[in-house]
Parts: sequence; C-alpha cells; structure tokens
Amino acid sequence: MKSKIKSYLFIICSGTIFFPSLALATQGHGGIEGVYAHQIAHIFFVISLGVLIYWLRARKLVQTTGWRFIQYSAVFFILWNLDAITVHALDDQFGIIQAETIGIWRIQITDSFSSNFLKILYYVTKLDHLLCVPAMLFLYFGLRRLIVENKPGMSGEGQT
Repeated sequence: MKSKIKSYLFIICSGTIFFPSLALATQGHGGIEGVYAHQIAHIFFVISLGVLIYWLRARKLVQTTGWRFIQYSAVFFILWNLDAITVHALDDQFGIIQAETIGIWRIQITDSFSSNFLKILYYVTKLDHLLCVPAMLFLYFGLRRLIVENKPGMSGEGQT
C-alpha cells in the first residue's frame, strides 16, 4: 500500500515539475472593495507595530538584544506596509500605473500623467522584498535570541 501512495505522489510531483502552470508573484484583490479592505489591513498593521515599538521602548525592553531585534523588525515591517500601501494606491486603487510584460525579462510601465517620477517610484516600491525580508530576519533572530536568553539556567531576565 505504501509503495502505491509513493507512486501517486511521484506522479503528482513529476506532473507539477514537467507541466507547470502560471505562477504569479502577486495576486489581485478581487475588485476595488478587496483593495480597500487590504489597504485598511496595512494601516492597521502599521498602527499595531507602532504601538509595539512604543510598548517595547516604554518598558525599556529594547535594552536586551532579542527585543531590540524585534523592534528593528517592526520598523522594517512598518516601512514595508507603507511601501505596499503606495503600490496598491498607484496600480490597484487609483489605476495611475499600468505595468505590462513585454518579454521574459522586460516590462513596460505606463502612467496616466506621463511622469517619469511616478514610474520610478512605482518600480522602486515594487521591490518591497528589500524591506520585508530584513523584517522577517530581524523577527527570527529576535525570537531566537529571546529563547536563548530565557532558557533556565541562563543569566538574564528569564530567571525566577
């Protein structure tokens, strides 16, 4: 029975490798109401992270490395959210920017005002992974550091 399951899994995995479907890096939000809900979620995330940073600083938790890394993570996540809000406003919400794939390594960015500034702004803000990846890394390293700092038998705040 196990060999049969392995055979089916092999066939399915082979099919996805040899007959891939289109995989898009971004997804649409299903109409303008989806964009509004998504934008509100970004704003809520920014506010929540701002409260987190305030809370960490007010309690002086940022004096330890783990919480300081988490604060850095929150700053990068705030920047990422502001970046995402800008991109969504330009292409989804207001429709100012249109990006079209014209080749495997080429896109054409057009805007409603023929403004090079808007095109450059859109292109740069679409590189949101330059903010999101450091945010996730700081979060990971901060949490990992907190685990190490709070292990029983270690010196630090975690001892009771």
